[in-house]
Amino acid sequence: MAEHLVYITRQIPAEGIELLIEKGFKVVVHDPAQGPGRDEMHHWFSQASAVVTLLSDQIDRDLISHAPHLRIIANYAAGFNNIDLQAAADFGIRVSNTPDVLTAATADLTWALILGVAKRLVESDDYSRHGLFTGWAPQLLLGREVTGKTLGIVGAGRIGQAVGRRAAGFEMRILYTSRSPKKEFEQATAARQVSFETLISESDFISFHCALNQETRYLLNRDNFNMVKPGACIINTARGPVIEEKALADALKSGQLSGAGLDVYEHEPQIEARLLKLPNVILLPHIGSATTETRAEMSRIAARNIIEFFNTGRLLNPVL
Repeated sequence: MAEHLVYITRQIPAEGIELLIEKGFKVVVHDPAQGPGRDEMHHWFSQASAVVTLLSDQIDRDLISHAPHLRIIANYAAGFNNIDLQAAADFGIRVSNTPDVLTAATADLTWALILGVAKRLVESDDYSRHGLFTGWAPQLLLGREVTGKTLGIVGAGRIGQAVGRRAAGFEMRILYTSRSPKKEFEQATAARQVSFETLISESDFISFHCALNQETRYLLNRDNFNMVKPGACIINTARGPVIEEKALADALKSGQLSGAGLDVYEHEPQIEARLLKLPNVILLPHIGSATTETRAEMSRIAARNIIEFFNTGRLLNPVL
C-alpha cells in the first residue's frame, strides 16, 4: 500500500491511531484540546488522503474543494450533520461514521438526566455543599416520581429504543415518534407510536433522540411549547438545534416545565445565558458517549473504515 496521510482534527484515543500506524499510514494529529483553526484545516486537508473529523468540525464545500488528494472523511461520531454531504459527493469523497457503539453509553446518560432532573440531584448536591442542610424536612427539595409516568421518545432509533427498554424497570408508559413503526420495540415495551403533538401533550418526560435535519430543526419551538404537558421534563442528548433554546429557557423560568436535562446545545459550545442561571436544568458538556470503552471503540471504527477503504474501496459504516 502506498503511504497515505491521515489527518485527525483532535486527539482521540490511541487505539485507532495505533491501528492506522500499524497498517502503514502516516498520521498527523492536531494536539491542543481546542479544535484546529481554519488555516490549519486548509493546510492539512490539502495534503491528506483521509481525515478523521469531529461533530464540532464544520466540513464545508470550501474545505472539500481545496482537498485534491482527499478520498475519505471518517467522522468520529454517529451523526454527520457537520459535513456537507453534497459537496463530498460532488468531489467523489466517501464519508463514514461510528454508529451503534455509542448506543448504550448515550442511553445510560439519558437515564442519568431523567433521574437527575426528576430527583433534583444537582440542586440537592449544591444545597449540601453550601452548608444549608440542617436535617430532614417534609418539603425539602421535593422532586417528581418517575415510576409509572409516561415517557415520550422523539426518534425511536437505536438510542431511543435503548432508552425505552431501560424504562421497563420503572413501569413507564412509553410513547414514541418514528418514520416507521418499530414492531419489535413495541412488543418488548408496549410502546405506542404517536404523532409528535400527541407525544408532547401526554408525556411527563420527553426525551429527544432524532437526527438533525430540515424537518427536525426547531422541532420543539415557541409555537408548539404551549402543547407540552404542564410540568413535563425535557431531556436532550440528540442535537441542540432540535429545540429552540430561548423558548426552552422561557418555559423553564415560567414553571411550564418542571425541569430539563441537556447534553447538547443550539449554538454549541455556547449555552443560552438564561439557562446557566436556572436551578431546574442540568447542563452537561456533550458527554453522551463519554465512556472509556465507547470512545476507544469509536477510534477503532474510524480507523477501520479508512483501512478498509484503501484496501477494498468499501466502507464498513458508509454514510456516503
